[in-house]
This record gives sequence, C-alpha cells and structure tokens, in this order.
Amino acid sequence: MSLQQRFGELKSHLSQRIIGQERLVERLLMALLADGHLLVEGAPGLAKTTAIKALASHLTGDFHRIQFTPDLLPADITGSDIYRPETASFEFQQGPIFHNLVLADEINRAPAKVQSALLEAMGERQVSVGMRTFSLPAPFMVMATQNPIEQEGTYPLPEAQLDRFLLHVRIGYPDAEAERRILQLARTEYRDGEQGAGIQLSADEVFAARREVADLYMADAVEDYLVALIVASRDPGTLDPELGRWTAFGASPRGTIALDRCARARAWLDGRNFVSPDDVRDVAFDVLRHRLLLTFEAEAEGLRPDDVIQRLLDCVPVAA
Repeated sequence: MSLQQRFGELKSHLSQRIIGQERLVERLLMALLADGHLLVEGAPGLAKTTAIKALASHLTGDFHRIQFTPDLLPADITGSDIYRPETASFEFQQGPIFHNLVLADEINRAPAKVQSALLEAMGERQVSVGMRTFSLPAPFMVMATQNPIEQEGTYPLPEAQLDRFLLHVRIGYPDAEAERRILQLARTEYRDGEQGAGIQLSADEVFAARREVADLYMADAVEDYLVALIVASRDPGTLDPELGRWTAFGASPRGTIALDRCARARAWLDGRNFVSPDDVRDVAFDVLRHRLLLTFEAEAEGLRPDDVIQRLLDCVPVAA
C-alpha cells in the first residue's frame, strides 16, 4: 500500500471518528504533511480536542494537552531548571512542549508572556532555557484552539504569534444528519468503549510522505498564480481600489511558503501527483485569514479577512 493510500485510509478513519468536521480532519493532516501548526477556532463541543487526540492515536509519537489559563507561567510550558540537593546541581526538567503533538487548549486565555513561550518552539523547533538550548522531538506539531464566543478575560494573539501558524481554521456546527450520527457513535462508545486505533503511522512514514508532497509537480503557471495572490495582498489597490481601502498589511513570505505547502498537501491527499489552481484557492482562506490586517475603515464596515480574500480570488486571474 502506498503512502498516499495509507494517509487516505487514515483520513477516512478519522472522518468516521470526528463526524461532521471533515474540513478539520483534512486540515490536521495537511498541517502534519506540511510540517506546520494549526489554530482552530470554534465553539465548545465541536470535537477540536477529540480530533487531535484521535490523530495522535494513529501515530507512533506521543501527545500532551496544555490547558491555558490566566495564571499559567512560561516555565509551565517549556520546563525549568530544578535543583537537586543530592548532587548540589541544577537539572533541566522538560515541560509539556516536549511531545510530538501538543494541544494548546484555549490559547487566548493566557497572557502574552505565556503565549510567547511558544514562539521559539513553533518557529525553531527548540526551547532555550538560560544558556542552553534543547531540541524538540520530530515530528512536532502544535494545535491551538480558541473560543470565539467568550472574549472576557482573554488575550488576543499578537501578530507574530499568529504568523507562526500554518493554518487558521474556523469550524461550525454539524448539520442534522451528522448530529444524528454523532449521537449513534456516542451511544456505541458509551456501551462498548472506544474502538482500537487501527492504522498506525511511524515517524519515518510521515517524513517520507512529506518528501513526496515536496516533490509534487507544480506547473510554472500555478506557481505564478500562487505568488500573484500573495503580492496582490500587499498592494491590493492596484487590482481594486476597494481592496486598497480595506487592507492595511498583506501576507509575508511565510504566507507564500504556507500557501505552497498546503496546496501541495491538499493535492497529495486527493491522490494526485500535480497541483492545480483549485488547490491554491481551496487553502487560501485558512492560510491567509490570520495574515491579513484590515484597516479600521474595513472593520467599521463589518468586513472580515475572508471578505478580502474572496475579493482577491475574484480579482487575480487564475492560471491557464
């Protein structure tokens, strides 16, 4: 069985476990294949935690959940030096960030000082404590969640932190049919317990899949289209005066890399050996919505980053 088929089987298995959230399942696998991190926004009870726990059960690596609260300290995430009286020396005690899959639950409930503890870990795959630097395990992925309903007692993520996330995914409630299937699954698990993990992927298989994704064919015209979208986000007034009035800052080169990797991952998960413009368009919202900064005028008009991205997609010609 090829790696594409194994990941397809994994996607199918996760979709049966995480009912009604197919987009979240696909984005989780895309982040794993693209070696990036995921920010998921949705109301409580939409299987955000269940999704990453289910993914972790199919990987040979380990998983840890960090509940972010206002009294959390940076050392509670990264770890700290512990004094050992028997040896009269300090020994570094690793924090929960030293796991393959990390769930940062309700990340916006912790102050900026704690949120910034993730910056180096997410960007450099390492943690610096004092004069020493410790490498994180590979593969390493952070899935952070935030609740869009409650804003009291929360601390919005700074732009530098947001840019470290490969994708910003928004999820909603399942439809009536999916809700019925969720009920049936919950009853079965309540009676019989959770089923076994099934397919298991090793770290070597994940790395091999990433190489296949990176080697996927992308035509020059598709690459030109991808770059044109990013460049247009920085100077949108040349395309449309309205876009220029709405957009204060566009996507950075990190956004270009993220759009490329995610488009490739989507095509690979779809079982193809080439990237199409539709792949770029499909992932554009999740890649760019946290990288665009709107003007005060746009916010006053009730516009969202998704509205700007849609206008960009409408204005930039699609590759032939």
